[in-house]
Amino acid sequence: MNEIKLFSQQTIVINELGMHARPAAKIAQMAMESVGEIRLFNGNSAVDASSIIDILTLGAAKGSHISIQAESDEDKEIVGQIKAFFDIGFGELNNE
Repeated sequence: MNEIKLFSQQTIVINELGMHARPAAKIAQMAMESVGEIRLFNGNSAVDASSIIDILTLGAAKGSHISIQAESDEDKEIVGQIKAFFDIGFGELNNE
C-alpha cells in the first residue's frame, strides 16, 4: 500500500491588503511546478495552491494563519518558496 507523506509549513499573512490577485497568481505559478498537489489551509478551508481562484476563496486577510501542505517530499523546496513569499509580505511591504 502506498502511503502519502505530507510535508507542511505554517506562515501568517503580514501585508495590509491580505491575499489578492497578484500574489495569488504568483503562488499558483510556483505551485504548478510541483510534482504532487500543494494545498493552502486557512482555518478549516483548504484549496489547491495551483488555482488562483481557489486561493482567492480562502479570504486570507492580514493576520490569517496559513498552512502550506505538500503531498510529496520532492516539493519541500516549493513549499519553502511559497512560505518565503508570504514571509516577505508578497514583496509589497513598505520599508518605513
